[in-house]
Amino acid sequence: MTEHPDYNAPAALKAFMEQHGMAMQKKFGQNFMVNPAARTRIAGLLELDSGARVWEIGPGLGCMTDEMLRSGADVTAFEIDRGFIALLGQFFEDYARQDRFRIVEGDVLRTWRHELERQPEIPAADIRLFGNLPYNIAATFIADTITRNLTFARCVFTVQKEVAQRMAAAPSTEQYSAFSVLCQWLYDVKLSMELAPGNFWPRPKVSSQAVLLTPKQHPARCTMPPLFVKTVHALFSQRRKTLLNNIKPLLPKGSDADSIFRQAGLDKSERAENLGVAQFVALTEALHEAAQSAKP
Repeated sequence: MTEHPDYNAPAALKAFMEQHGMAMQKKFGQNFMVNPAARTRIAGLLELDSGARVWEIGPGLGCMTDEMLRSGADVTAFEIDRGFIALLGQFFEDYARQDRFRIVEGDVLRTWRHELERQPEIPAADIRLFGNLPYNIAATFIADTITRNLTFARCVFTVQKEVAQRMAAAPSTEQYSAFSVLCQWLYDVKLSMELAPGNFWPRPKVSSQAVLLTPKQHPARCTMPPLFVKTVHALFSQRRKTLLNNIKPLLPKGSDADSIFRQAGLDKSERAENLGVAQFVALTEALHEAAQSAKP
């Protein structure tokens, strides 16, 4: 079994990578968390215990994987880098023999649905999700899962601080966006510890922040989650335009926009940045009913 590198020492990690003929891939947003106290604190946000199921997106060389496995959790790691995949299999082969660790190879945005279908007896609601994620992966993954009306037991993401602020932003603030609405429909979003660049190797240019997502007890009921995602994106497509201008591509043929906005209880001259999550849901429901009425 290959010995783990020293996860706390950038020089040791660099030497280990060079020894194995590997280099960090910027296109995958790869950074290792080298602060052990930060790793422990972030793992604590997942509230792990023996038998807890965790999906980890982008484990790299496994510094957080090791933390979670030692806590008693079962970890499924989604990794796209073939070099890391080979090493992770060696680092954690004992856990793999105990059926507590497995690797799903490839792009998580393409593989996660198959993994969920592979074990239908384990719903998303029983899985904790962790990842140190670039913005585009975080945003796409959240949108994909809520389109399918899926919520995980807990999600802990470390993302750029700016992205974290956007996830938790309130209406009528500069950071409030489509991503804010999508995150906040099914989850309560809580900002956790800030992580200065020195917590990582290679050292990023910006600070990061941990974000905790926990399922809402009573989310606004939405009949058509895919339409909700489309509606949110459409309304924010041109931020300074009114709801009426941005919603036009989604209006059912022959429908009356005024009646749709009246049913949703919204002013058509309002802007998306001032709406709460429940108002986006209300407009989605009104659009869905108009579409149903327009059918021959």
